[in-house]
Amino acid sequence: MRTRSPWHEEYLRRPREYIWGQQPSALARRLAQLLPPQARILELGCGEGRDSVFFAGRGFRVTAVEASSAGLTKAERFAEEQQVSVRWVQGDMAEVDLDGSYELVYSLGTVHYVERSRRRTLFGRLQALSPPGGYQAHLVFTDASVYPEKGEVIDYFRPGELPRLFLGWPIIAAETGLISCAQDGRPHQHSVEQIIVEAP
Repeated sequence: MRTRSPWHEEYLRRPREYIWGQQPSALARRLAQLLPPQARILELGCGEGRDSVFFAGRGFRVTAVEASSAGLTKAERFAEEQQVSVRWVQGDMAEVDLDGSYELVYSLGTVHYVERSRRRTLFGRLQALSPPGGYQAHLVFTDASVYPEKGEVIDYFRPGELPRLFLGWPIIAAETGLISCAQDGRPHQHSVEQIIVEAP
């Protein structure tokens, strides 16, 4: 399956507006409570930067990967406004060079744009970046309730697929549910699965 994300076009179309807002996600706020001071964080698919900027504002050292140059332009502007420093990396999260060690590897609603055929390799690479006791946290769309918007094509996770990628890792939290959205002008919901795991 060849996936398609519509968000680069949306970032270009609305250059001054923060489509996802500037407040951090609930998951980012939750994770900030788990991390030691100055923890190193890798965010995959940072979009317009709301969570990366939040983490940097808490004194964490953040590297943020995003495929969309327009998204990164907005993220960089937001970081400058908040007077925080983030290392921005443009590229496909499944292809970009990733190295180092991170106390948190994080994605929010982005990894489902990576085709299933490439995901096991990607998660293997991500797991190698976590030192013992480090965290990985991911939220993905599942096929329990599908609502395509703006022409997107997603390789939806199957329920239970995400935790199976972390066999042998202690699970801190694992949740499924529905999130509300109206990015295409119609209120709707997406089914999601979310995990927080700790590196053994």
